[in-house]
Amino acid sequence: MKQKIVLVLLFLAANGSILAQIRLPRLVRDSMVLQRDRKINIWGWASKGERVSVTFKLKTYTSNTGKDGKWMLQLPSMKAGGPYTMEISGKNKIVLHDVLIGDVWLCSGQSNMVHQMRLHNIRYRDEVAGAHYPEIRQFWIPTLTSLQGPQDDLPAGNWKSANREDVLEFSAVAYFFAKDLYEKYKVPVGIINSSVGGTPIEAWTSEEGFKGFPSILQTIEKNKDTAYINSFSRNRLANRPDIPKLADKGLAGPMPWYNPAYVPRDWRQIGIPGYWEDQGLRDLDGVVWYRREIDVPASMTGKPAKIFLGRVVNADAVYVNGKEVGNTTYEYPQRRYAIPADVLKPGKNLFVVRVTNTSGKGGFVPDKPYCLIAGNDTVDLKGYWLYKVGEVFVPRQPSGGGLGFSAQNAPAALFNAMIAPLINYAIKGIVWYQGEANTNAADEYAKLQPGMITDWRNKWNEGDIPFLYVQLPGYGDYNYLPSESSWAGLREAQLQSLSVVNTGMAVAIDLGEWNDIHPDRKKPVGDRLALAAEGIAYGENIVYSGPIYRSSEISGDKITISFTHAGGGLVTGDGEEPQEFAIAGADKKFVWANAKIEDDKVVVWSNEIKDPKYVRYAWADDPVNPNLYNKEGLPASPFETVGKIDRETTVNGKIYRRPVIFTADNYAKIPDPRKGGSCLAIAALFLW
Repeated sequence: MKQKIVLVLLFLAANGSILAQIRLPRLVRDSMVLQRDRKINIWGWASKGERVSVTFKLKTYTSNTGKDGKWMLQLPSMKAGGPYTMEISGKNKIVLHDVLIGDVWLCSGQSNMVHQMRLHNIRYRDEVAGAHYPEIRQFWIPTLTSLQGPQDDLPAGNWKSANREDVLEFSAVAYFFAKDLYEKYKVPVGIINSSVGGTPIEAWTSEEGFKGFPSILQTIEKNKDTAYINSFSRNRLANRPDIPKLADKGLAGPMPWYNPAYVPRDWRQIGIPGYWEDQGLRDLDGVVWYRREIDVPASMTGKPAKIFLGRVVNADAVYVNGKEVGNTTYEYPQRRYAIPADVLKPGKNLFVVRVTNTSGKGGFVPDKPYCLIAGNDTVDLKGYWLYKVGEVFVPRQPSGGGLGFSAQNAPAALFNAMIAPLINYAIKGIVWYQGEANTNAADEYAKLQPGMITDWRNKWNEGDIPFLYVQLPGYGDYNYLPSESSWAGLREAQLQSLSVVNTGMAVAIDLGEWNDIHPDRKKPVGDRLALAAEGIAYGENIVYSGPIYRSSEISGDKITISFTHAGGGLVTGDGEEPQEFAIAGADKKFVWANAKIEDDKVVVWSNEIKDPKYVRYAWADDPVNPNLYNKEGLPASPFETVGKIDRETTVNGKIYRRPVIFTADNYAKIPDPRKGGSCLAIAALFLW
């Protein structure tokens, strides 16, 4: 037997065809979109020294595998077209079908880039139904992390086209962006979607990108130690207080509370929508059951129905006449559940919702749809329901083990696993929608985002490829007094990245929802990004941005604000005077200001401030009425004039304008132009 095994191994080693098959990266596969008008990399793995050939469009290109088993070759730049077939040959042969050449965009960020069309299929039902764009394709990358270093491939993923079924899995923002570009240029568009909800910008930047951030580099080095990472889990388990697990009375009793035969006793009245902490249940984390009998007309029965329950904090399970029709385990998705045709009956129907809340206010988010729909009929579900507490969670004491460790939030972890495997793949540009996870550190973000842009461009090594990004929309409670705002600070940090060459920003301040960090209007975001692409990546002579603060001039008790991207002129979206302007003196105590459009400028003043120094516009988490636009219908970016360089500087005949960004490398090295310093050293970086 041993002799046979030895002979088999010798045969395999000599033949090599089984032990050294050509393998391609996950991106390079059927239905891929390759970047037009640029050299195209095709790469993979095979046995050492193996000769690999790629045949494409009747031409063959060859390469030899290196000692590390890797090979790469370049195809010349090609015009848009397809579909084509690609054949890769060595000791084995791989044939790829339905290959297109067009424009490829890397779309990345956090949850607002993740959000699929499926989650917005009510607002965009017609868009989903009409999706038949075989030349718009998405490659979706699952959540992956690596603390050890950059990875060279992905474990999964496929290219899928925008049809009625598969488009539901497309990023909504990326889909509308791609659709606009496809309809304008009639060129195939490929989307590589690499996004993870709730993640900070640090996780998306490579280790090399943190040059100048020594504390982050130290963290990355620490995280490479698996014993150190494993200690988080051990400490958390060792220090966790021994809290007895309580039972939910609604499930543990002789009859579950969702059973139609259950007779409710001692249930109290509560309103939906609304949080239970605002309705008499003080500081309760736990499980609360809601129930109500709803009259359903016969016309709504015998057919599929839908129940809309807005948003629930945090988790829910919904029962109709004793049958579970849906559940969600976290707070962000809108609750839209299908009810089978045989569940509803004429007359009274029992609706029961089990809500679990672990922190903060629990219950139903206001200002969302709450209704039952069947055919063309609708029943409103808002109003008073009955409730009873099924379980109260005992507050945990500090465990001494910290909050644990989140790999997806660790510096460089997402870059290593979800961006590094892509950098050989030629792209047209990058679309970025992120920032919510960094709102507590705007000053640092002002350095991190330009640093990440430079980092990614260095990795792709294709020059200053276009980088387009979304400025955060409004979110949170309205504040009718001027105030400080972490979200406004982050938007200001994002605004400053426009000083990096070949960048564009889609302003979304008017597209937010006060009660939803994932606003439903995704199409205008994609549209505005596409406009920025047309102006920056495709060189169109168009107005692609709303007004952007350029400079300010103080004259007496007034401050006059100048803008770039004023387009055909400044207007207000509602025909009223400009709103959301605040003004302050040297003490920086802001008050609401009067504002008036004069030509392409806005004059700001207040009778309370005789010696004004600073102006802010739309400076709030969620400004009430940011109504400044250009005539092309694009909103002005929020801004503040505090501490900025409010003038142009001419160097060798070229004009350099604020906002000015100092990167981590040169932040302390560049003389301040306001103090007579030269701008020569920053000319290449900060030309707008």
